[in-house]
Amino acid sequence: MNTLREKHNLYINKIQTDFVRDYINHFPWDEQLIGIRGSRGVGKTTLLFQYIKSTYGLSEKALYISLDDLYFIENTLSDFAASFVQKGGEHLFIDEVHKYENWAIEIKNIYDQYDELKVVFTGSSLLEILNSKADLSRRALVFEMQGLSFREFLALKYDKLFKSYDLEQLLEESQSISALINSEIKPLQYFTEYLKSGYYPFFKKENEFYYQRLREVVSLIIEIELPTQRKIAVSKIKKVKQLLFIIAQSVPFKPNIKKLSERIGITRNTLVEYLNSLTDANLIQDLNKDTFGISLLQKPDKIYLENTNLSYALSLDVPNKGNIRETFFYNQLKKNNSLTYPEKGDFLVNNKYLFEVGGRSKTAKQISGVKNSYLALDDIEFSDGKKIPLWLFGFLY
Repeated sequence: MNTLREKHNLYINKIQTDFVRDYINHFPWDEQLIGIRGSRGVGKTTLLFQYIKSTYGLSEKALYISLDDLYFIENTLSDFAASFVQKGGEHLFIDEVHKYENWAIEIKNIYDQYDELKVVFTGSSLLEILNSKADLSRRALVFEMQGLSFREFLALKYDKLFKSYDLEQLLEESQSISALINSEIKPLQYFTEYLKSGYYPFFKKENEFYYQRLREVVSLIIEIELPTQRKIAVSKIKKVKQLLFIIAQSVPFKPNIKKLSERIGITRNTLVEYLNSLTDANLIQDLNKDTFGISLLQKPDKIYLENTNLSYALSLDVPNKGNIRETFFYNQLKKNNSLTYPEKGDFLVNNKYLFEVGGRSKTAKQISGVKNSYLALDDIEFSDGKKIPLWLFGFLY
């Protein structure tokens, strides 16, 4: 334990807190058991360090451990937790739980045995909670963490600080909000940079090799996490990569499952399973006409990459501008809203608001006469009636 404590202290001393994401104020850290899921690179570990530093400092009441540490090859998590509690530990932060076999059962046992111990665990987006043998879904509060919003990117890279808005407030006050932001900065000056390389916080360290690092993240998800978390045979990983490559060159598109499965050389059901896994891994995002009663074997109506940075990293050519606009809109709204594929327009949000996404010359012809309909337009600075700047939707979290 001493070695793990030394590593903990090293991490806490090194971590910076000049920029802290709002998640730190939204997660219920005092609950007995919470889980944080998210894709590689979105900043889960950094958030843990920042919370520990701001709340506990170097107090021995809190401890960060990563289950990919060599220590846990010969030592169990259960025994470690028992020792931690015996020495006065109160808050255990467990990172990379998906790297540890039977993690769910052991965390369940820790939860049941030590009422006084608070546990936070993090893992892959593919982490199974509901279907785990320990049934942690009845014990743990689980939260999703995604990459930076446009607002957070401005704060992290340029120290431009703005508040976030919920969708209703943004729609009702879009003119005053866009005017306020434009009085401080020129959003369009930074927007393209964000779309290309501002979603994953590691851009701060990997500026020159950002896309290389991002492609490595994608490879690790497909080659390591999918086989371990979704039991996809290693021999089939090439098929999954081929599928993602096809999607990256085609999105957004309405998939023809029959033709796509024949092209890759897999069955229809296997293809849909792969699509579900890529969605769960936060590599793609699918859009359906109805969010209710969706079957695991139902094909998505429309597919996008999960974020615009992936579009630039995985596409052979410069991504289609329309695709980038829609991908950004979907990505920024999905955190706190539900989106479906409407008969008219591009997105129906919360089953109430209809949006058409496009460039500044886009007209409302396709959604004319529809109540609560709006245009989300690129290359404009200010809102004008129901014409709302696309970049403004990057201030929703």
